[in-house]
Amino acid sequence: MSMLLSKTAPSMTRRLILWLTVVMAFLWLLAVGLGLVVMEEELAEIFDGTLQDTAERLVPLAVDDLEHRSLVGASPQQLQTASSSGEREYLIYQVRDTAGRILIRSHDAPAEPFEAPLKAGLWRNDTYQFYTAANGDRSVFVQVADAFENREEALREGAMALFLPLLLLIPVCGMAIWFVVRRAVRPVGALREEIETKDGGNTEPIDATALPKELMPIAASVNRLMQRLRTALDAEREFTANSAHELRTPIAGALAQTQMLVAELVGNPHRRRADQVEASLTRLSHLAEKMLQLSRAEAGIGLADHAVDLGRVLDMVVTDFQRGMADPDRLVLRHPTGARLTAPVSEDGFAIVLRNLIENALIHGTPDKPVEVFLEDGGPVRITNGSPVMSAIELAAIRKRFGRGRTEAEGSGLGLSIVDRLLGQMNGQLILASPATGRSDGFEARIELRHL
Repeated sequence: MSMLLSKTAPSMTRRLILWLTVVMAFLWLLAVGLGLVVMEEELAEIFDGTLQDTAERLVPLAVDDLEHRSLVGASPQQLQTASSSGEREYLIYQVRDTAGRILIRSHDAPAEPFEAPLKAGLWRNDTYQFYTAANGDRSVFVQVADAFENREEALREGAMALFLPLLLLIPVCGMAIWFVVRRAVRPVGALREEIETKDGGNTEPIDATALPKELMPIAASVNRLMQRLRTALDAEREFTANSAHELRTPIAGALAQTQMLVAELVGNPHRRRADQVEASLTRLSHLAEKMLQLSRAEAGIGLADHAVDLGRVLDMVVTDFQRGMADPDRLVLRHPTGARLTAPVSEDGFAIVLRNLIENALIHGTPDKPVEVFLEDGGPVRITNGSPVMSAIELAAIRKRFGRGRTEAEGSGLGLSIVDRLLGQMNGQLILASPATGRSDGFEARIELRHL
C-alpha cells in the first residue's frame, strides 16, 4: 500500500523544482520586460537628443552654404540636394526658408516639404519624429526627421539581445535548482525511507544525529511512537504466550480425563455421551489453537530483522506432519537439490502459514490422493491436494474468516485468514487456484514472497 501511495502521490521535490524554475523564469521575463520599457524611454531620449543636436549643428552650416551659393531668396527651381554615400540615411533633413520652400534637402528626404510646422522644437506624425531649428533672424529653418521604424528596430535588437540568453539561462538555472533542491531534501528522503521500514518486525529507533534540526522533532516523535509500539507488542506477545499455555493445559487435562472415561465406559450406555464430550473438547482444543495463532498473527510476528532459510523451516514442518500421520507417504515434499528460499520473515510465522495450509490440504483433500508440497528455487511454495474443481466464488468464500467450502470435514474456518494476515506482514500473498497447476482437478495454495 505504501508503495502504491508513493507512486501516485505528488512529489514534494518535483513540485519544488518546478515552481522554483517557473518563478525564476517569470522573474527573469518580468525583469527583461521592465528593462525593455526603460530601454524604450531611454532610446527615445537619445534619439530626440540626436535630432536636436543634428538640427542645431546643421543650422550654421546650412546658412553658410546658402550665403556662399547665394540661394537665399532664390526660386524653387534652384533647389539643391546634398550628396549621398549611397547607404540608407537614418536621419533625413530639409532646409527651408520662411515661406516654407525647400532650399536644401538630404538625399533620402522627400521633395515635398515636411508636414512639421516652421517652429523650433519637437513635432511628430505617424511616421517621423521631427526637430526644427532656426538661425538667429529666423530666415532659415532646418528640419531633421527620424523614422519611428529606426527606433523600433533598435528596440527589437535590444529585446533579442536580452531574451535570447534566457533560452540558455533558464534551462541552466533549472538544472542548478534541481541539483540544489535534491541535495537539500535528501535528508527528508532518508527519513522517509527509515519510517517506511518501521512496523511490527522493525521497531528500532531512527538515528537522528545526521538529520538537520528541522527534521529532528519528527524523528524524535517517531522514536517515541516506536518505543510505545514496541512495549505494546511485547506485552501482547507475552500475553499471547501465557494465554496459550494457560488454555492448552486445562483443555488437554480435560481431554485426557474424558478419554480415560471413554475407555472405562466400554459397553456402558453412557459411552456415546462421553464420546460426544471428547469430540467437543477436541474441537475446542483445535479452535483455541487457531484463535491463538490468529492473535499472534494480528500482533505482527511476520517480519524479522534479517533473512532466514525458509527451506529449512519447510523441511521441519513437513517432517513433523509425517511423524504424526498414520500414512506418512500421503504427504510428499518435492524439494529439488539446490533449491533455496530466503527472506527476512519470522521462522515461527512462516511455520504457522505452512502448518495451516498443509493441514487444510490433508483434512479437506481427497483421502486417497497425495498432498504434494513443491519448493522452487527462490519461491514460490505450492501445496496441492486432490479435490473436485472449485469455482471462483467458492475460492473467494473460503478465504473469508470462518468461511468453509463444500466439505464434511471438521474445521474452524480460520486457517486461511491466519495465512492471509501473516503473508501480508511478510510482503507476500496467497494465491488459490483450482484446478491445480498441470492438472485437470485438484486444489492449489501458492505462497509468493516479494522482494526476497
